[in-house]
Amino acid sequence: MTKPPAESLLFDMAPPPTPLERLLHLADQYTQHNDALDLLLRASDPPAPDAHAASAQRLATDTLSAVKAIQDERHYESVELTETVTRLKQLAFLTGASADLSAGTARELTALAPEAAVSCAVTLAAETRRRRWATAPAPDDRLNAVQRTALAEIACGHVVASSSLGREFTRSREPKVLMSTLRSLEAKGLAERTARSAHAAYVGGPPLDRVRLTSAGITALASVIDAPAAGPSTAPGTTPRPLPAAAQAATRSR
Repeated sequence: MTKPPAESLLFDMAPPPTPLERLLHLADQYTQHNDALDLLLRASDPPAPDAHAASAQRLATDTLSAVKAIQDERHYESVELTETVTRLKQLAFLTGASADLSAGTARELTALAPEAAVSCAVTLAAETRRRRWATAPAPDDRLNAVQRTALAEIACGHVVASSSLGREFTRSREPKVLMSTLRSLEAKGLAERTARSAHAAYVGGPPLDRVRLTSAGITALASVIDAPAAGPSTAPGTTPRPLPAAAQAATRSR
């Protein structure tokens, strides 16, 4: 079989993720980290003190890498972008600090991390579109408003799925993500389920399936995350939510 010329392989390489896509991927990493901690904390045997340390340190490093990717874009200075970078640095600090704490306290410190990463993505998308409208990604016209909202809720780590007596169902916050919506996103290759990776809905119950964005789903959400046509519930607002008490204590003690 004849091999293609080496030069042609350059055209087959996927482009590197944009800073916006990195933030959405980071949100997914934090969701997986939190899910793993939840399962550890609910296991019959107590978790080892450092069971979560390597994951936390890796996430702190990845968060700072996302900050560098944003800064390397050399956006015009704005209050919104400055606050976004600051929030990400704070998140990296808290995540790094959690590596030295108990699993329960560590879980509190990263509890809001997926939402924070998505919220920062919303701000970054809006600033990119406002400052560089000519190069902003074209919105994915395959998605309606309900699907856009569902992608954002999935990115925030708000959606799980399960089945009972042969019937599939989803669990999510408001706005609700229905099973029919999830199936439509799965059919488009934008969402997928990781079996038994999220904690049970009740004590003694089976683990639930975490719903996550695929790589294509991240790219699709990145193109519409600040699009007004999807309505105000497409993604969480950019106003920071209060830190958990454990996070405030850790910040004061460092």
